Amino acid sequence: MAKTLITAALPYVNSYIHLGHLAGAYLPADMYARFLRLTGREVLFVCGSDEHGVAITISAEKEKTTPQGIIDKYHPMNEQAFAGFGMSFDIYSRTSLPTHHETAKEFFKDWLKKGLLIEKEEPQFFDESANMFLPDRYVEGICPNCKKDGARGDQCDSCGATYEQTALISPKSVISGKTPIVKSTKHWYFKMGDFQRQLEDYIESHSGDWKDNVLQQSRSWLKQGLNDRAATRDMKWGIQVPVDGADGKVIYVWFEAVLGYISATKHWAQNNGLDEHAWKDWWSEPKGEDRNYVAFLGKDNIVFHTLIFPMLLMSKGDMILPQYVPANEFLNFEGKKFSKSNNWGIFLRDYQQDFPGESNADILRYALATNLPETKDSDFTWKDFQAKTNNELAAIPGNFINRVTQFLTKNFDSKVPTLSGTYQHLTEDWKKLMHFFDQQAWSSKDEMIASIPSEFKQQFNDHDCLMLASLHWGMTITAQHYHSFRLRDAVMETMNIARSANKYFNDAEPWKSIKSHHDECEKTMFICSQVLHALSIVFAPIIPHSARKIAESCGKEAYIGDHNTIGLNAWQWIAQPVLSEGQYIQQPPILFSKLEDAVIEEKIVSMEQESLPEEELISIEDFKKVKLRTAKIIEAEAVPKSEKLVKLKVDLGNEQRQILAGIAKHYTPEALIGKTIVIVANLKPAKLMGMESQGMLLAANAEDGSLGLVIPEIDAIGSEVR
Repeated sequence: MAKTLITAALPYVNSYIHLGHLAGAYLPADMYARFLRLTGREVLFVCGSDEHGVAITISAEKEKTTPQGIIDKYHPMNEQAFAGFGMSFDIYSRTSLPTHHETAKEFFKDWLKKGLLIEKEEPQFFDESANMFLPDRYVEGICPNCKKDGARGDQCDSCGATYEQTALISPKSVISGKTPIVKSTKHWYFKMGDFQRQLEDYIESHSGDWKDNVLQQSRSWLKQGLNDRAATRDMKWGIQVPVDGADGKVIYVWFEAVLGYISATKHWAQNNGLDEHAWKDWWSEPKGEDRNYVAFLGKDNIVFHTLIFPMLLMSKGDMILPQYVPANEFLNFEGKKFSKSNNWGIFLRDYQQDFPGESNADILRYALATNLPETKDSDFTWKDFQAKTNNELAAIPGNFINRVTQFLTKNFDSKVPTLSGTYQHLTEDWKKLMHFFDQQAWSSKDEMIASIPSEFKQQFNDHDCLMLASLHWGMTITAQHYHSFRLRDAVMETMNIARSANKYFNDAEPWKSIKSHHDECEKTMFICSQVLHALSIVFAPIIPHSARKIAESCGKEAYIGDHNTIGLNAWQWIAQPVLSEGQYIQQPPILFSKLEDAVIEEKIVSMEQESLPEEELISIEDFKKVKLRTAKIIEAEAVPKSEKLVKLKVDLGNEQRQILAGIAKHYTPEALIGKTIVIVANLKPAKLMGMESQGMLLAANAEDGSLGLVIPEIDAIGSEVR
């Protein structure tokens, strides 16, 4: 049976998912999975949280909680955010589950049995103050390769080099800040070199179908030669090494996290009441069957999916290897890299709070899909986001849907027109024309149109022929792009179908033919109705929520690729007359509301104000430059077209000022009047929403996202705060 296993890189669960993650791995994977399901292929789409490793423990220390507290905080929030975004995972699992621990231990024991692990006493950094060995991310220093500071104990983010931590120059403990000593400790090392030749053959077997960035990163590692690598670490948090005498040691995340795809598949089987061996139907070697495995990820995860994971699968034997690894580059935000420490970027959770609902989820999906970093880094900007929404989604498919449904409501009782006279056999002729198109691989849409036999010209005029050819051509070329992992091109061709639909409605002019040639108008609106339904399928991988609403407005079951419809090729319906004459079509709600300039302007201003680093040390002289004063709020009112801003008039004793504050979601204007607050009194005036703000009030953010004003205990106006 035709099957495709799809994995999306397991997100590290020490923070929230941001838009860079979505564009790098998750949206492309979801679009591809939905497309394949629409073609009738059986798909298993697997993902989950990566919940072990040093980054989790460091986050726990920063947030003054436990590693378990960290993963239990971020996993459900990310899972919920993914669901709201429209991710069609068949399973979203966790590596902290017993099933994953058991799976990793089984692999580890198998490596021991096969002689792939060797026990070594090796030097490692030890923090005497903390009385503990330092895992890789607990030590930083100067990279031995590029000589840049800030390198971690196992890898340099600047040059990408990997090394043993003791090669680090001028090492410092992240815990104490002191220089660690070198002390001997016992670990189990995986004999990666045993797989050098197999991995070389595997990589080169894909030299003709993998992206250049994937091939070059993989070849670079292989060129350096694969050496023994420690498969264990001295830690308490993680999967305990299943060997006597290995207390305080866990399996290194390099060797257990990628096994999360397998344990997630087991989790999926358990959830669906399947046989305990059902996971093997997806992970066993295909042996001539029509079955493949596609691994979606960002470029920072390439070697884990082209070398490390394939090596572990090879060690087990008879397991499927990734056939395609369509790794994306990075998405930047307003010209700069996403940075949690500098508060630069957009977390999906925050976007969903500011832009709630399915429609807003779809406009984000579309904006990202048109800008996927497939061959080079790309950039997300608020202005481009607005343009994609207003000038494309709302102006093209949104416009066509509104015009067609309104015209049908006004002139055909909200029904697909019943064809009569010359056009009573149009449905059969349509199908015959599509069959004619199917018979040949056309080099262009123009060639298709020029080759249409004259017998069809009695039913279809030039406008009709162009529309029907656009459906067939768009359906075919879009599918080719999906199969080639050129998803941006697939989105462009999808939108071209909607453009053709708008052009057809304009050129056919049904508002004129309804008065003079009623049967011609019936034909035009019959075709428009079928195109309306076609849009519900072709747009489904990109904007599934809206696609469902379009299908439902046509009175048809929605096929949006969110679950398997094995053997049912809904994709072929794009070019077919699916709706029956007389089928009721209702006007859907407005799918894509235009974004006002004020909304985007507010986002840009907010972004600039919040982009300062979380921690930036200043001198006492710097602090003295900031003049803080108490002030009483004497007037407050909401700012039109703004969800966040409140316009305040405050009294400082010797003067009154106007301040615009982003607190509307936390305080009503009425509740603010009379409060004594603290403001920055010597801030340069700024223009917000076309109004001048002459200062800034102080407020504190709680962990749950709520906000509270900084209010002094003394009720004095104009007092200095120091």
